[in-house]
Amino acid sequence: MTATLPRTRRRPSRTAVVSAAAVPLLVVGQFAMLAVVPVALVLAGTLRDARLRALRWWAAALTAAYAVPLTLWAIGLDRAPSLSKDMHPVLAALVVVAAAAYVVTYLFVRRSRGTTGDS
Repeated sequence: MTATLPRTRRRPSRTAVVSAAAVPLLVVGQFAMLAVVPVALVLAGTLRDARLRALRWWAAALTAAYAVPLTLWAIGLDRAPSLSKDMHPVLAALVVVAAAAYVVTYLFVRRSRGTTGDS
């Protein structure tokens, strides 16, 4: 005989959303290299949680928008000592917009489902 746990409503993990909100702060604050951690958390958290399926395109867009300047910085012959100094302002703006779109989409999806996050 096996014991079953009672079903409880689980809230979606907020790690991905908080990480997405941290990315623009790090990029604008000239800590773009450290933003690799929240970008990875956004991608992993979104792909792991089925309830965040609507955000997968935005997570992929954020990852791609961040990967382009990171790759250009890594393979550049005459690169700056930091990613923040080497990142073109348009690419930085793309990263900020993708992260903001992720957060706004999360808030919209949460509101349309009628979940407030209260248990």
